[in-house]
Amino acid sequence: MYGEPALPPDFVSLPYANPDAPKGGRIVFGNTGGFDSLNPFIQKGTPPWQWRFWGYESLMGRSWDEPFTLYGLLAESVDTAPDRSWVEFTLRPEARFADGSPVTVEDVIWSYEILGTRGHLRYRGLWAQIESIEQTGPRGIRISFSGDNRELALIAGMRPILKKAQWQGKDFTASGLDDIPIGTGPYLVADFEAGRHLTLRRNPDYWGRDLAFRRGTNNLDEIRIEFYGDQNVLFEAFKAGELTAIREFNAEKWQTQYDFPAVQRGDVVKSEIPHRRPSGMTGLVMNTRRAPFDDWRVREAMLLAFNFEYVNDTVTGGVQPRIASYFSNSELAMRPGPATGLVRDLLEPFADRLPPGALEGYALPRGDGTARNRANLRRAMDLLNQAGWSVSGGVLRDARGRPFTFEVLLRQNSGEMQTAVELYARALERLGIAMHAVKVDDAQYAAREAGFDFDMTTFRRDLSLSPGNEQRLYWGGDGADVTGSRNVMGMNEPAADAMIDAMLSATGHDEFIAAVRALDRVLMAGRYVIPIWQYDVGRIAHVRQLHYPDRLPVYGDRIGFLPDVWWYARE
Repeated sequence: MYGEPALPPDFVSLPYANPDAPKGGRIVFGNTGGFDSLNPFIQKGTPPWQWRFWGYESLMGRSWDEPFTLYGLLAESVDTAPDRSWVEFTLRPEARFADGSPVTVEDVIWSYEILGTRGHLRYRGLWAQIESIEQTGPRGIRISFSGDNRELALIAGMRPILKKAQWQGKDFTASGLDDIPIGTGPYLVADFEAGRHLTLRRNPDYWGRDLAFRRGTNNLDEIRIEFYGDQNVLFEAFKAGELTAIREFNAEKWQTQYDFPAVQRGDVVKSEIPHRRPSGMTGLVMNTRRAPFDDWRVREAMLLAFNFEYVNDTVTGGVQPRIASYFSNSELAMRPGPATGLVRDLLEPFADRLPPGALEGYALPRGDGTARNRANLRRAMDLLNQAGWSVSGGVLRDARGRPFTFEVLLRQNSGEMQTAVELYARALERLGIAMHAVKVDDAQYAAREAGFDFDMTTFRRDLSLSPGNEQRLYWGGDGADVTGSRNVMGMNEPAADAMIDAMLSATGHDEFIAAVRALDRVLMAGRYVIPIWQYDVGRIAHVRQLHYPDRLPVYGDRIGFLPDVWWYARE
């Protein structure tokens, strides 16, 4: 995205892969919920979330040891204009689908069009910015863009490529288990039972096994996913040996509950994987399409009432630090105090409508560590009074006498978030607010989130060291009222749209950093999410036969790490 790729043209393998890793063995993961589709590229249905990463490839592949750098995968070469107004790819002659048929230019053009017009919303933003896509030779494709957006040349290299002939006379958008899209990746579906388990096996005829980009990756012969009703059952299955690897996100549980006999014997190993990526945002998001969360004063009161220090101590033992901004833990995070320099220059045109704190500086409220949290609750009540709410008969009511009551939507297997919500409800009771937790299964949750049918719900956005076009999906005003949009809080803030524009048109590192820090200020001052704790280190428990390289990627444990560069070695 900026500067030069870190690896030379003749690199042997990705720096965090072991090119001499042995092939063979298996890994068994656990998912909660179920699945009713194996087409991960459409809006309808619930597929296993991992499947699109292990069975499908794009023209270029990402190195997770650099902020945003791509190397050739299905494409053997790439060319782009100095201003990146167009990009041209040349396909490798050896590139093949899983059925052995060659990947053609026709397949590529069809994939971009079908995904951009009828695929999942995550794919449609690029298509809207493509001016033309055309064949330039037997294996060449040129894509021209309609706007000034330097990231599009990279985004264009990351779309999955599907086989056009498979879908002739069929409805691509029909969800189900009968038509599994034919991919180009290293794994194939070997066996499944709807909602219960999925087994993938390494394709012995995988076309890309000798590429430097793939050397030392995709080492396991079999990947199996078992599905469970909730996280507690999943954990017990791991302790019983039904699973061979599990990620743990609770630091206190990691310290206190991973002492079962298999760990004590050394049959299960606890590995911690550090990283240098942004924290992203995890917490409880408020739906600003609905009153009373359309008022920033109410949202600030909700933040004040959430006694993070007490909740964190109760749920995680106080070990995990709080998320202080959307890009915490990186150079992209907003700086404390008033905005200065380029950041202020970007925000100043919107000064009249920016929420308080965006220019002056904003920091999350801190509690006193006690269960009562009196000072913050007093401040919360002052804000609620300013917003037209007052207590009558122990109940907080608006000017028309209607009580302040709302639902928080949770997945059936919410785990530690459910505990946090229960503690939060007690604090809100002291303000006269009644919060009701509603737990639903994964399918219901997905439907209600897509339809914005919630007052408050759980929220998670992973963010990278090179944020770009995906930011429009998360925060862009155009998606505020589009069903299925990832802008779940419903924010429609012109300043955020402008900061994203500035980020995408930046030609230098300093301009880019300033735009991201300015966006971070708009998001934090908007008070859309009640942040919880960071996942500042990856925690993976696994059987001792599973190994990973000593050299870790800058992004740590994310897509592209487990199981991609792991291997199985018998004693």
